Amino acid sequence: MSTSLLISGASEIVTVRGRGPRRGAALSSIGVIGDGAILVRNGLIAAVGAASKIEKLTESKKAEKVHVGGRVVLPGFVDAHTHLIHAASRAEEYELKIRGASYEEIARKGGGILNSVKKLRAATAEELKTRARGFLQQFAEYGTTTIEAKSGYGLEATSELRILALHKELDAEQPLEIVSTFLGAHAVPEEFRGKSGGMWQYLELLTEELIPEIAEHGLAEFCDVFCERGAFSVRDSRRMLEVGKAHGLLPRVHAEQLSHTGATRMGIEMTAASCDHLEYLKPADIRALGKSRTVATLLPGCDFHLGLARYAPARELIDAGAIVALATDFNPGTSPTLSMAMILSLACSRLRMTPAEAIAAATINAAYSLGREKRIGSIESGKQADLAVFEVADYREIPYYFGVNTCWMTMKRGEIVWLRD
Repeated sequence: MSTSLLISGASEIVTVRGRGPRRGAALSSIGVIGDGAILVRNGLIAAVGAASKIEKLTESKKAEKVHVGGRVVLPGFVDAHTHLIHAASRAEEYELKIRGASYEEIARKGGGILNSVKKLRAATAEELKTRARGFLQQFAEYGTTTIEAKSGYGLEATSELRILALHKELDAEQPLEIVSTFLGAHAVPEEFRGKSGGMWQYLELLTEELIPEIAEHGLAEFCDVFCERGAFSVRDSRRMLEVGKAHGLLPRVHAEQLSHTGATRMGIEMTAASCDHLEYLKPADIRALGKSRTVATLLPGCDFHLGLARYAPARELIDAGAIVALATDFNPGTSPTLSMAMILSLACSRLRMTPAEAIAAATINAAYSLGREKRIGSIESGKQADLAVFEVADYREIPYYFGVNTCWMTMKRGEIVWLRD
């Protein structure tokens, strides 16, 4: 038996409907419907448009009603870069950064990623799962309905596989959609550091043992690598991603975050789904991204938390025609935020993106980077009813009220997963 739901009373519905990802001037074309309504059938959008039209449909008259009281409706946010599974905060490093220690200095002293690795390896699966459940509830409270989640805080076979298995379990047990990425090449673990050939031994573990097992058991869709000085070179990153690709794991790349390495050009050559961070892009990289189908996923929360002056060149990327997406980079060391609304605020104030551009980047373009643009990322007939309703009358107020959670209700596949009391 089909179940129908009529969502009405919206001051604005930001549909972001249209073909494919947004580039250039089209990034700000977000299809706002004033005084709109949405008809949902069996978790999918059946119709969207002016309330005067949608409410007259025969099915609408019989449907269950949800009146949103003059609020703004958006597609649920798609957060295409997170590190969901971790054991603890790194608040002690936060203070060190404030006192002037650089990200690289902290890492050299055993902090940074290796600090999180130590804590995760000591935690039980149930402890990690309970912590992640709480985070997923908070993602929903901020209007996010789909997240990409990376491994990378295990850095040995048992722990990396445990993280990916937890992604799969959590995806099945709670309403938010989790897209899993293998990031074994996040850092070289301590047990391989200082050893002759240690880097190659670790890469062998990743490519010969872990990737085949991950692919065989369907534990991840993507393979990522942190290509950066002090981490993995372009040569090593390419080897890692080539093996992943041969096993059906699509490439993603942490690129040009702290220095220019050439990772972006490598990612484009490998038809990576996304190159992320991109603070140190060169003009030739920007032009290449503009001509490619690789998404430029920008993470301004990371730069903000680290107190960096340099942000990714969003305006240049947009002007070049690149597919620009936004994500939180939720992680315990460099971007401990789950709020996509805060990321929108930073995109507007620091990246000089307009509110419309930021919303498109956080919905349809992010969905495209995960290969899900035909199912999520916009409000149009046939797509999942993944919706976020905000306690504002104008969509521009969502980033305008920075640091404020104005999300009133979140829906996944037509089911309410968060409603403010």
